[in-house]
Amino acid sequence: MGIKERQERDREAVRRAILDAARELFVAEGFRNVSIRKIAERIEYSPAAIYSYFPSKDDIFFALAEEGFRLLGHPGMEGRREALEGLDPLQRIRAVFWRVYEFSRQHPEYFALMFLDRSVPRISREYDRFAFAHETKRQVVAELERCVKAGVFAPTVKPTVAMRVLTAGLLGIAALKLSDRLAPGEDADLLASDMLDTVIAGLRAGVALKSAAVDLACPPAAALVDEQAS
Repeated sequence: MGIKERQERDREAVRRAILDAARELFVAEGFRNVSIRKIAERIEYSPAAIYSYFPSKDDIFFALAEEGFRLLGHPGMEGRREALEGLDPLQRIRAVFWRVYEFSRQHPEYFALMFLDRSVPRISREYDRFAFAHETKRQVVAELERCVKAGVFAPTVKPTVAMRVLTAGLLGIAALKLSDRLAPGEDADLLASDMLDTVIAGLRAGVALKSAAVDLACPPAAALVDEQAS
């Protein structure tokens, strides 16, 4: 390994250490209560060294949020796309939304930071950086539209509203689990599964969705991905 490669490896290792320390501190103490100095102390570096990697605490959050949304993934990802192609429209919808809940179990710290901490910066400030996440939403809405066109869901179903209802339900159950708010004997996995089945049954039956359909082609000033701030 050459000197340049070693330097790049070492720099990436420090960057990883900064992100890991920040993620742990943000989740444990809340984003607003963590300073660059506190992150530096956790990894035994100077605050100046941290600033050589990230211009601000907000930039550290945005890097973590980007990692989180990429971990969350979307229907278009390689591997997942192939797995979904073999499913019927209803199974595809269930698999797509179950991934949201599954993410909360596999990556609870990312989930808490992305969806539960209200003090974090708005992701809409970095619209271009999170373009892949905006596209994910459009793909999910497209899956719901296919169900409507295929007659699986009632023709009155509003795909964007259905997406919000399904997502909100799963986020809520995940939040209950992570905050230890479940009643004794309650199983979060079964609760999430029941929620999905109940909402899907309502969509098939044509339950009236009173919420207004939102326009996903909104300008950067509007939050497309800020589920935690919605």
